[in-house]
Amino acid sequence: MIGVLIELLVCVLLAATISYCIMLDRRLRSFKADEGAMRRTIMDLMLATENAERAVAGLRSVVDECDKTIADHLRVAEQQSADLAGQIRSGDDVIARISRIVESARNGLGAGLAERDAAVRQGSIAVAAAPAATAAANNPVGAAQNRLAATLAAAEAFAERAHRRVNGQAA
Repeated sequence: MIGVLIELLVCVLLAATISYCIMLDRRLRSFKADEGAMRRTIMDLMLATENAERAVAGLRSVVDECDKTIADHLRVAEQQSADLAGQIRSGDDVIARISRIVESARNGLGAGLAERDAAVRQGSIAVAAAPAATAAANNPVGAAQNRLAATLAAAEAFAERAHRRVNGQAA
């Protein structure tokens, strides 16, 4: 009887071992199936990572190129700004000189030339030039005053146009 009990116990243990092996086999198969899915997921992640790295490298090159282009444009803009500032300073100097010339001419000519200045400014230089030519032949000081008056009128017209241009009015 002990023999039968031992054999029965061996049969039960053998059945438990077989059922445990079947359960382990199922788990291993599910792990293998999960492993395939996991491998596919890993491969997809690797592919996505490579694509992202290539995209980042492309973006870096575009950013570097844009940076160089912007730096070049800024350099050109700074040069043009400096040139414009120099031209503006030169223009201001010219206008200041013309203003000094006009002021000195006004002070030097006196009130007697005010009518002639008005005539010159209104465009009647030709009418004023004929008597001035005859006066210049007879009087060298009068000729100098006539030239000074014409220069004064031209400077005032130039200053007036510059003033209108600065104020945004049509010349």
